[in-house]
Amino acid sequence: MQVLSTQQHDSQPPLPTVQISSVTQAERALNVQWSDGRSATYHYLWLRDNCPSAFHPHTGERSFNLLSISVDICPRAVEFDSSSLTIDWSEGEHRSVFEQSWLREYSYCDELAKNRTSGYVSWDNSFVSQIPEANHEAFMQDDQALLGWMQALDRHGLALIRQMPDTEQAVIETASRIDYLRQTNFGITFDVVSVARPINLAYTSIALPLHTDLTNQEVPPGYQFLHCLCNNSSGGESTFVDGLRVLEKMRTENSEAFELLATQAIPFRFHDQAHDIRQHHPVINLDSFGNIIELKYNAHLADIFDLPEAVMYDYYLAYRDLMARLQDPALKIELKLGAGDMVVFDNRRVLHGRNAFDETSGNRRLRGCYVDRSEFKSRLRILEKEHNKQD
Repeated sequence: MQVLSTQQHDSQPPLPTVQISSVTQAERALNVQWSDGRSATYHYLWLRDNCPSAFHPHTGERSFNLLSISVDICPRAVEFDSSSLTIDWSEGEHRSVFEQSWLREYSYCDELAKNRTSGYVSWDNSFVSQIPEANHEAFMQDDQALLGWMQALDRHGLALIRQMPDTEQAVIETASRIDYLRQTNFGITFDVVSVARPINLAYTSIALPLHTDLTNQEVPPGYQFLHCLCNNSSGGESTFVDGLRVLEKMRTENSEAFELLATQAIPFRFHDQAHDIRQHHPVINLDSFGNIIELKYNAHLADIFDLPEAVMYDYYLAYRDLMARLQDPALKIELKLGAGDMVVFDNRRVLHGRNAFDETSGNRRLRGCYVDRSEFKSRLRILEKEHNKQD
């Protein structure tokens, strides 16, 4: 192994708070020792693939062809100063210059890898007094207020907007402050009212059990916006349960049931005269680091289970366990939305429903739409980046 020493240069950019103290060149990777005592490994293939020149200067897209180098590429020379690390490669007479702050940020070694938790915080029914909320005018006019509200919604999966305008377009205008809306077979927007010939249980006055919307879709909608235009009937409270809290408890208390729900896909279906939309999903979805990120549950859209014979009975036991856990009163929130209130929630995390209401006692009308998770997360990242620049 060759241990490399620091090379000082005349012109220095602002110094990173943590600097490289030494670099050791191994067979397939550089071993970097940082000034805070931590170490990191960077494979040569990874370094060459992520050379700053590998990305288009305007679009930021990768333009480098990884097959243009061999798997045996290695440095001919390595040096570093207080802000950067320079590598002259054994192939292509190419030089790469990496900012130390970039190497630290994108380190993939176990000791320094980015936080691989979801960042979600689960809740029970005590959360009813802590639900984040924003005033509509501030939400629409103040990016700082929008950012704080979105961060809270991202973390908890449920938030409110108060003092909404009394217009049918308000839900569109408000949700569009985040990004464009998701269109489904119900349209870009939908009215939750009781009708004579409903195509969905939402369009009745009966109690609506906790569920995920549109589990029959290839990708169910992300964030749901429900604007209350009027709600002076008896009953009709909106109900919510944090699926994350339910699944955290199940994972601890009945891991075999949890595993079945996370690995076995079941069919979901919506059909009317114009549509027949079907999809298989596992009820639980984990990310690549094992974090619980989605619960796709809708007993009314669940189609005829077609699981293998060997798992069918055990799956039913696991499914019933989940259903029973969703009935735990210690986890359920009830909200009586009033005119001018809007509730927003992560449809693939927070299950929602409603209590039955008496149509003869008054009117109840909610107007809704969806913004998908990818658009929500994109807007959140941009706002955070702009906020950091201002700081």
